[in-house]
Amino acid sequence: MLHARLAIIAALSCALALPCAVAADATAAAPAKLASKYKSAQEILDASPKSDWHALDPNNTLYLELASGRVIIELAPDFAPQHAANIRTFAHAGYWNGLSINRSQDNFVVQWGDPESGEKGAKPLGDAKPHLPAEFSRPMKDLAFTRLPDADGWAPQVGFAGDFPVARDPREGQAWLTHCYGMVGAGRDTAPDSSIGNELYVVTGQAPRQLDRNITVVGRVVQGMEFLSVLPRGTGALGFYEKPEQRVAIKSIRLAADVPESERTPLELLRTDSATFVAATEARRNRRDGWYVRPAGHIDLCNVPLPVRAPPPSAVPAAATSH
Repeated sequence: MLHARLAIIAALSCALALPCAVAADATAAAPAKLASKYKSAQEILDASPKSDWHALDPNNTLYLELASGRVIIELAPDFAPQHAANIRTFAHAGYWNGLSINRSQDNFVVQWGDPESGEKGAKPLGDAKPHLPAEFSRPMKDLAFTRLPDADGWAPQVGFAGDFPVARDPREGQAWLTHCYGMVGAGRDTAPDSSIGNELYVVTGQAPRQLDRNITVVGRVVQGMEFLSVLPRGTGALGFYEKPEQRVAIKSIRLAADVPESERTPLELLRTDSATFVAATEARRNRRDGWYVRPAGHIDLCNVPLPVRAPPPSAVPAAATSH
């Protein structure tokens, strides 16, 4: 596994050297020749082998049902195991069913839960734990990590662990989930250990990385962000809705494992330890299609999308997917 990760880093480093080599040999014919060899990220994904993709685990997948559609959230138990377990407990019990989205702050977050949380009329927590430790980071040891070679202003190293954007600090020996667009966190009060997973938010604006290691991040939205990002902005402090009728009703939040298989949404995610992920990320780092005048030579962690797709039909002949 270590050799595989080193090979991925080496491949990325070599790829970054390509623009310099091209610039040193700038001839009239070079741009056309280079453009003919360039493959877009989509072309790379279209040619990927099935082994480079994996299905979502129904035991770590939430379905947030709104009148507008289904939002699919993947939990991150490798980083927040106690919060993930509590969230599963809430989902099993139907805790969020009939509650609401209560906050939509422009260029920041959308938040949902019990609007009476902490008050006398708050919904009972049921079997969920009323107190959890803060899970802001975890040890780096034994964490498979695909590192990006690009510099980051928030952490010494960044990359991906499983399906999630991650930062880490080798000196501290710690790794943590980052507040990229679509990441889901557990709202808390002033005390670091005041979150239990019943109040959740999703990042809907420019990545607020200053929140990293200050809030427990519990997962990410893998599909359905369009139903959250377009919600009317709240006019109250911090984007909270001021009137009950402004809140957006939650029909239900269920664990996919509790949903009949015929009602589930089958999805596959690209493995971040695959050669396809490395190649597609490089294609985005150095765009060389006809519109771009010069490659950027850099990509920000939160600008690296994790491709998601519906499983391709198993009946497709092998020749149709060959490359």
